[in-house]
Amino acid sequence: MKKAILATKVGMTQIFNEDGVLIPVTVLQAGPCVVTQIKTVENDGYEAVQVGFVDKKEKVINRDKAGKKEVIHRHGVNKAQKGHFEKAGVSCKRYVREFRFENASEYALAQEIKADIFAAGDRIDATAISKGKGFQGAIKRFGQHRGPMAHGSKFHRHQGSNGACSTPSRVWKGLKMAGHLGAETVTVQNLTVAKVDAENNLIAIKGAIPGPNGGTVVIHDTVKA
Repeated sequence: MKKAILATKVGMTQIFNEDGVLIPVTVLQAGPCVVTQIKTVENDGYEAVQVGFVDKKEKVINRDKAGKKEVIHRHGVNKAQKGHFEKAGVSCKRYVREFRFENASEYALAQEIKADIFAAGDRIDATAISKGKGFQGAIKRFGQHRGPMAHGSKFHRHQGSNGACSTPSRVWKGLKMAGHLGAETVTVQNLTVAKVDAENNLIAIKGAIPGPNGGTVVIHDTVKA
């Protein structure tokens, strides 16, 4: 049975494995997630399971200092989203992801998916949005070399030549230059589940996972097994 779950990155720590070796792990608060939709070949043309993670308020009401005036902010859920969750019989969710499973029919609406679907030793892939670094130079962004740092040098951490002037008389597309670094979707493949705490829905993954603490992570069976 293929499996996947949404999680929140808690942080990194160290644990001892069965052989007494100290290993670095990333701790994830995995689920609980609920199934919000099951897609079938007859209705949608393919099989998939849609899951929701983290409860979300339908609407947010703020009152003024006197407690008289109410202001409703519409950054909760709209009518279409509310109807979608009500049809599944679950509360409104902040994050919704879809997983293409050949065994989607084995899942049921409103079914809870918890950390115990994984076990120690499982091989997984982790997908998350990496930390944003802002605008960075070519040295930090691509590992390019710097120029001489001597007093007379006019070239220290600049990018260097962008190409010839007469031919082709332009800068080629894709040239490695300074620019925005990070804040992009990154997948780390073939990681190992070191430990699972089913009671607290915690999963310890050996090694590092992209993104900041508190970020959302998608973990699923590895494609390289």
